[in-house]
Amino acid sequence: MNWSGLETSAFAPIGLGARNIDDMLDQVAKAGFNTVRLPYSNQLLDSTTKPTSINFELNPKLKGLNGLGLLDYIVDGAAHRGLRIVLDRHRPTADAQSELWYTAKIPEERWIRDWTMLALRYRGNQAVVGADLSNEPHGAATWGDDNPATDWRLAAERAGNAILDVNPNWLIIVEGVQYVGGNTYWWGGNLSAAAQAPVRLSHPERLVYSAHDYGPEESGQSWLQAPDFPGNLPGVWRSRWAYLKQDGIAPVLVGEFGGRSIGSDAEGVWQRSLISFLEQGGFSYTYWVWNPDAWIGGLLVDDRGDLDQAKLGLLGPSQAPLLGPIEPAPGGSVSGRRL
Repeated sequence: MNWSGLETSAFAPIGLGARNIDDMLDQVAKAGFNTVRLPYSNQLLDSTTKPTSINFELNPKLKGLNGLGLLDYIVDGAAHRGLRIVLDRHRPTADAQSELWYTAKIPEERWIRDWTMLALRYRGNQAVVGADLSNEPHGAATWGDDNPATDWRLAAERAGNAILDVNPNWLIIVEGVQYVGGNTYWWGGNLSAAAQAPVRLSHPERLVYSAHDYGPEESGQSWLQAPDFPGNLPGVWRSRWAYLKQDGIAPVLVGEFGGRSIGSDAEGVWQRSLISFLEQGGFSYTYWVWNPDAWIGGLLVDDRGDLDQAKLGLLGPSQAPLLGPIEPAPGGSVSGRRL
């Protein structure tokens, strides 16, 4: 699942104002999730960034940590519980998402430099398994047209190969775009051109494509209002992203999906259909989102830590086992940094 907050101006996972971080991580593992996708911004990595919205009486071990120090704490805490971490560069700064992987404030050079810093920092740390290079390229982002300013496929190669040069063990997770010619889909969800113009990595076995998918509550897309809904959905998913796994081209991670309803309304029908499709096809996913979320609903329904048992029941059959705890380094933590 996803646990949001590090990408926001709070620079901390949501919920730490009311609960202890270790209790939260215990609950994640107990709920059956084995991987946490952690959205963050490049701004989090600045040495002067200080997390806020944390109750330090409940979280005394977090007091005084900067953003990167908090990220270290989460990584170590995940490792001790048998959880794995996917790092997701969700935004350049805490202000907003961007269409492209770079902005005037965070140029491509900084984006790649931050990724290689993280790859070096967690090299040899089995808890961190992958880099989701940039969240939801959309708008001006293209795929396979060789325009260096907009071709997301080429940018993913530049960043992915820079990471693999210093840490060849990470998965390089590449999302889709929004537009491929006249073919439109969700932000980050359109991988229809990836077979014809694949991402070329120095370690091709590390490539994982990733799509995001949402339902009627997010937007009234045409395929969600079609007369043959929901029977049309498997074909829609196959044409945009599922074919890559179904045809043995490359693994696919559905990095975000979620919704409030799992009932008989259109949103619930869509969500149950997608979960069934993922389970039957053996797709990996990270559900959006762990924390209570006013936009799309969360797995936690309140700050007390009450879980949406109906959603857990729906996801349970597709959950994979925990991957096992990682022994700490001599320095007292998995990363070798004392916390």
